[in-house]
Amino acid sequence: MPEMALTADRLVVIGRGRLIADTTVEEFTLRASRGQVLVRCADPARLAAALVAAGASVTDDPQGMLLVGGLEAGEIGRIAHDRDVVLHELTPQRASLEEAFMELTAGAVDYQGRTPLESAALAPAGATLATNHTSATNHAAASNLTTER
Repeated sequence: MPEMALTADRLVVIGRGRLIADTTVEEFTLRASRGQVLVRCADPARLAAALVAAGASVTDDPQGMLLVGGLEAGEIGRIAHDRDVVLHELTPQRASLEEAFMELTAGAVDYQGRTPLESAALAPAGATLATNHTSATNHAAASNLTTER
């Protein structure tokens, strides 16, 4: 789907015979984005405390980056400035076309792929399982997404 994101102007998405979306690629990915901002700064603990106090949700990772939800990038920058925290990165996060497609069509697919372990757990005793690695979800995704130029 990365190629589609680069070449398509509009998307028409149909699932189970119903129109899910008829929109631009940008609008489609924005619908699935969760409004989070990636933050790298000189003092992540101090900034995280200030952001939580301002009502944001903050998740940190071992590398010292913060993923902030509930505040826009500009507001995060203002809070960092007010606390004299130097920012190294402030990047709003957007869903990829594939992530947006999978999220927005999750309830509108007829078939869902399973991992080999999930298939084995559901198979009757003594059954032999095929090992085709192409999931039905990918086939459903390909058949449900139409692009217009």
